[in-house]
Amino acid sequence: MKKSLLSLVAAAAISGAAGTQAQAEEIVVHKGDTLWGISKEYGVTVGSLKEWNNLSSDVIHPNDLLEVSPIKYAHVRNGDTLWNIAKAYGVTVNDLKEWNKLSSDLIHPGMKLAVYTNMPTEMKVEKETAKQAVTPVATPAVTPASQATAKPAAAPASQATAKPAATTNQITVEATAYTANCTGCSGITKTGVNLKANPNAKVIAVDPTVIPLGSKVYVEGYGYATAEDIGGAIKGNRIDVFIPTQSAALQWGRKQVKVTILD
Repeated sequence: MKKSLLSLVAAAAISGAAGTQAQAEEIVVHKGDTLWGISKEYGVTVGSLKEWNNLSSDVIHPNDLLEVSPIKYAHVRNGDTLWNIAKAYGVTVNDLKEWNKLSSDLIHPGMKLAVYTNMPTEMKVEKETAKQAVTPVATPAVTPASQATAKPAAAPASQATAKPAATTNQITVEATAYTANCTGCSGITKTGVNLKANPNAKVIAVDPTVIPLGSKVYVEGYGYATAEDIGGAIKGNRIDVFIPTQSAALQWGRKQVKVTILD
């Protein structure tokens, strides 16, 4: 989803990818900006900003364009395949399928594929840690009939929306809020949900390497929601909760909450 402070800048066609074009999330440097301040704003490290922008020092200048995310978006053209897109970006076909939730190698013109380029070491480690964190525990063996206990009574309807018990799939994150009703906001999430047409949708923006897109979650203080969006500043254990109005989004502020990943 297009957020304020971010501009999506089309890059030149990638050699060897059959006309595929990429988009990267970039910002314009203003007077007084520093790499340190920008790193804090977007939740990344100074080292990552230098790596993504090929900077040999911390010096930046007004009107410079800086990439603030390792994510690029490849627009599929006629003749493209996952294999040649992967080769052009120096990633694997399996990476592309995982990042974009593809169940097969089939792609078609008009698709927009997320590509994680120049992913720094700390993000790779974080990604592997997140995978381990959401690995379901083994299913216990069936209890012999002689040891079986009575089935508990069904919970009353009044408890149907009660907060889920803590599980191994629970993480603590820093949560901010966003709205679709702002200047320059398209209102369309990464997965295609129209938030302006569905103001009551319970949606969060996530780092897909921590909480995969499409995941059903329970957010402390927000409720049950679905991971449908991403953002340039949403990296690591951070989320944005969608709130329809700007005033309510501002009231949410910035807080530490627990997120339970349900599936």
